[in-house]
Amino acid sequence: MNSSVSQDRQLKIRDLVLSAHERAVRNCPWTMGLWKSYLLALERHGAEHHTVTDVFEKALDAGFIQAADYVEIWQAYLDYLRRRVDFSKESSKELEELRAAFSRALDYMKQDVEERFSESGDPSCSIMQIWAKIEAHHCKNIQKARELWDSIMTKGNAKYANMWLEYYNLERSYGDALHCRKALHRAVQCSSDYPEHVCEVLLTFERVEGELNRGDPQGSLEDWDAAVQKTDTRLGRRQEQLARAAEKEANHAVQEEEKVEQRRKSKADKKAQKKSQQGGRPGDKRKAEPADDRQEAWGGEERPPKRHKGAEGADGGAEEDMETEMGLFGRRTPASRHKGPPPPGAKRPQQQASASTSASASASASSTKAKPEDKPELRNDSNSVFISNLAYALAEPEQKLRALFERCGPVDQVRPVFSKAGAFKGYGYLQFESKASVPEALKLDRQEVEGRPMFVSPCVDKNTNPDFKVFKYNSALEKHKVFISGLPFSCTKQQLEELCKGHGTVKDVRLVTFRSGKPKGLAYVEFADEAQASHAVLKLDGTVMDDNQISVSISNPPRKNLKDQRGPGGPGGPGGPTAALMPRQVYGSRGRGRTQVSLLPRSLQRPSGSKAANGTAGAGGGDSEFKKPAKPLSNSDFAKMLLQK
Repeated sequence: MNSSVSQDRQLKIRDLVLSAHERAVRNCPWTMGLWKSYLLALERHGAEHHTVTDVFEKALDAGFIQAADYVEIWQAYLDYLRRRVDFSKESSKELEELRAAFSRALDYMKQDVEERFSESGDPSCSIMQIWAKIEAHHCKNIQKARELWDSIMTKGNAKYANMWLEYYNLERSYGDALHCRKALHRAVQCSSDYPEHVCEVLLTFERVEGELNRGDPQGSLEDWDAAVQKTDTRLGRRQEQLARAAEKEANHAVQEEEKVEQRRKSKADKKAQKKSQQGGRPGDKRKAEPADDRQEAWGGEERPPKRHKGAEGADGGAEEDMETEMGLFGRRTPASRHKGPPPPGAKRPQQQASASTSASASASASSTKAKPEDKPELRNDSNSVFISNLAYALAEPEQKLRALFERCGPVDQVRPVFSKAGAFKGYGYLQFESKASVPEALKLDRQEVEGRPMFVSPCVDKNTNPDFKVFKYNSALEKHKVFISGLPFSCTKQQLEELCKGHGTVKDVRLVTFRSGKPKGLAYVEFADEAQASHAVLKLDGTVMDDNQISVSISNPPRKNLKDQRGPGGPGGPGGPTAALMPRQVYGSRGRGRTQVSLLPRSLQRPSGSKAANGTAGAGGGDSEFKKPAKPLSNSDFAKMLLQK
């Protein structure tokens, strides 16, 4: 349907085009784009003015799903009215109708849309901006344009530098230098997002006006001094704000480090206290403790008293002594991964039987030396990162990860995780010698390694932080962020940022991909504020990028905790998650729209629960309703039923 509507400019058959548009809005009344195309088609084929107005009024009653849709349909109707006006005349009926429509549009957005959606849908006041520019450009009524811009600034837009610069450009084109200077002075005082840019524009304006109007008091040295004083004062306040914010952030970072250090010391003290209590009873066996990584590795049994020093170099004994982050792989590395002879400490069964008596005497003396507290802590989460989404077939993961992360800083150890059979599980841990290397390592997140994006995240022990989630995206409405779909798979982050930066300050761009790294054609773009995001939605939605028509809307991700159920409560049913996110619609006999009719002849329709003529029961009937099935109907019987009135 979209392709047929987009081709109505080439199709010159009036009745066919208008009939297609009428059916489209009847079947999908909640789709604003169809109504907008309908209005354009009516104007293109020379429909009567009252016909276009009636269709617009029906569009307002259709029930769109977001406030921005009402802004766009009003803009389409106002564009139609503007094209009817002959601005060569000072006053005309069409011009008065256009002004009345602008006034009604503002009242409608304030009363109806804000009450229904709890938002204006037009935070940047785009309708009022167009009205002001029409008054200034076509009607030469700059006073009316100034009144409209005063109303725009009182609606919360005075803090945005781009709004002041729009007003300045309007005065620059249709006003005078006096009002330009006043607008820039107010902009320097009120704008809070980009005061540096506004200050630069003011100084540039004074340089130009002072050069062109040397004898005019408006361009005198006093005006330059006033502009310099005002900009210096504003930039000084700006520097103070930035300094306070940086100091606050630094203090917060210091406090967090102190808390981490305090928790580490507290944990070390508790661990030392437990071990000192166990050390006072040398004749007793040690009980399994969750904090003892040696006993966890042996499944809660007593660890052999001592390992031969040469064995640790041969089979990686230092890796066996490590406690893993999630408590998931506290078992020893499988024997298939060991190279060389078995460790000398691992005795054969016949040797254990003969050496059990002689080893018992030396076990208590050597166990004190083999305790973990005599060795430095092997694990340091603050110096580590968690690496995942690697290929299972990655050969020599330890050497490859070490070579990949050495540019971030000196690597202390790499701990890849293996299964019982010795197969690499696709994730592991990497610990640096310095904590300063961790931020550099996090920059390698999503870097491709052998055809797959590698995930790099902070190393956090979920036993102490169960609610920590690295890949936790927002699932609520994000008014400062837009969601873009329909992107070509070849689209890059730089191309998307170049496309969006013309509509506001782009803070972040995230392309959605599969775990394999292949793009999904979706993206999230974060702007500096809600006004810029709304402006991007209005300007970019429906545009074409590499032969792909993209859709842009305010980010409203679905909830992630919805269960995939079947039946009436499932995603496809009327009570499922999909129904919770979409507006309720009245379904017709074919289950798609209220206006669709059933293809079953009226003579064959039966009420629910009644017995059919060919022996089958309806939805409410059961086998108990009839014991003897009726005679099946023939083709001629069906033909007679179809011919009945």
